[in-house]
Amino acid sequence: MRVFTCDNCGQLVFFDNSRCLRCNSPLGYVHQRRDVVALTEVAPQRLVDLANPVRAWQRCATEKVTGCNWLVPAGTDALCESCVLTRTRPADDDREGMAELIKGEMAKRRLVFQLAELGLPVAPRDAQTQQGLAFDLLSSSETKVITGHDDGVITLDLSEADDEHRERLRLQLNEPYRTLLGHFRHEIGHYYWPILVDQPDVLDACRTLFGDDRDDYAIAVKAHYDTPNDDDWSWTQTHISRYATMHPYEDWAETFAHYLHILDTLQTADSFGLGTTTSGASRLTHRPGAHPTRPDGSDSFGDVIDHWLELSYALNQINRSMGRDDLYPFLLPPTVVRKLAFVDHIVHRR
Repeated sequence: MRVFTCDNCGQLVFFDNSRCLRCNSPLGYVHQRRDVVALTEVAPQRLVDLANPVRAWQRCATEKVTGCNWLVPAGTDALCESCVLTRTRPADDDREGMAELIKGEMAKRRLVFQLAELGLPVAPRDAQTQQGLAFDLLSSSETKVITGHDDGVITLDLSEADDEHRERLRLQLNEPYRTLLGHFRHEIGHYYWPILVDQPDVLDACRTLFGDDRDDYAIAVKAHYDTPNDDDWSWTQTHISRYATMHPYEDWAETFAHYLHILDTLQTADSFGLGTTTSGASRLTHRPGAHPTRPDGSDSFGDVIDHWLELSYALNQINRSMGRDDLYPFLLPPTVVRKLAFVDHIVHRR
């Protein structure tokens, strides 16, 4: 995530802010510009950008329900580019589900921001053609919900927004890391498989790295969960997670999610001037206009990985200094780096 500042007073503001804490100016996010802007209210439901007063805005129609700070053109009563993707949500009287929805939509907005930064297509689902992307955000507090992707529809259990619930599952499944944003990133990886991978000039290379996606998925799932989660850690040399060993589809989705994880964190580090010394650099130097897959200004993805490893070592040590577990509890052996580089190649060329 990039750094944003208030156009009125220059105060540092953040992606989800709806008001500047220094000058009290209203703030809103304009997705077309991918920027948080300071506003002045010229009439009810009519906001003007202080720095560019040509166009009038209003808040997304879900502002009071989800806390969304994104802007839409004035006079439209429209949903923003993120909220329009939500097809189903908890009922208004589901207090627990609605509280979880706020966290879920916050994570989804961050995902949509990054996908736009990378130039990846995000089109709302068309009810007639059944093409495009939709999210069913449901809470298992009311009924059983299985997180997954099915032909452009991503279902997400909003109970993952509850820290206690999510940590209990993480320990039960012996996972090193489990986050709500991570679920979004994993499932969007499945969505992009037919768009990015299932292409004549890409699929064979992908199968060489990730395995044959034509293997029976149902059998692979059963075999994965029937295998005891024992002390065999050999998978760490070939996969980013144990879950990725289930099937090539899951390996792709886990690797794609990890790719987004790395780029977003590096972009944040670069924006705040958190430095590394790789390749003789004293800090991560931002280059205006640099491609989002090179958030630290690196010339190659190999340099991105070098910077990432150095930054993650530092972040882990900082966490340990605070008496916490490692912030980044993963290994990146050569095979996993090659898979990440493959993801980078097909995203970067797009």
